[in-house]
Amino acid sequence: MTSNTSDTPEPNNYWKKNLIVLWFSTFVSGIGFSMITPFMPLYINQLGNFTKSQLVIWNGIAFSSTFLVMAIISPIWGKIADRRGRKLMLIRASLGMAIVIFLQAFVTAPWQLVVLRLLQGVFSGFVSNSNTLIASTAPRSESGKALGTLNTGVISGTLLGPLVGGVIAQYFGYRIPFMITGSLLFIAFILVTIFIKEDFKPIPKGEEESTKEIFHKLKNPNLILAMFVTT
Repeated sequence: MTSNTSDTPEPNNYWKKNLIVLWFSTFVSGIGFSMITPFMPLYINQLGNFTKSQLVIWNGIAFSSTFLVMAIISPIWGKIADRRGRKLMLIRASLGMAIVIFLQAFVTAPWQLVVLRLLQGVFSGFVSNSNTLIASTAPRSESGKALGTLNTGVISGTLLGPLVGGVIAQYFGYRIPFMITGSLLFIAFILVTIFIKEDFKPIPKGEEESTKEIFHKLKNPNLILAMFVTT
């Protein structure tokens, strides 16, 4: 007698593959967010004849715009992820970032860079959805180890990003790092699309709880507030 459960693999059958793919992808994502740090003012200065004060303003706007949009749009993507699944959000974020970061190599004015940096914030959420997917697919006995391993990817990428971006910019120009990172993110998009597996079960309509209801059910809501402030 054949069991029907063989058609639905247990998490142990694919969570390690998910972890490997997402480690590489979050590593590249970390590079993408930090690689521009050492040469952004120089890149902007190459786009026009600016005074020192103008350069400082443009640099501040371009750098902060991504994170400002991330803070606004993250809850929206989180709600969609609860309905559509984490894999779809990973595909959306990796492809979006790949295109936007690649296009940053071809800007001819600072405002174009700012617009693309804003769009980069719109296509955020890769790391958070990676964490959620690994937490939901890894066995409980391995979840701490899996999440710790995954976080080394984005941390390593964020730390190495400025070094990689600076070295490449030094020898090949300021535009090449964007092309390389965009290409790597496109590879991550392909890997996520092909290899990531998620046994997603959406919450039925009418059973979704509001943020207020969820907050009231928390055992220690003050801890969540403290984490929000400190992060």
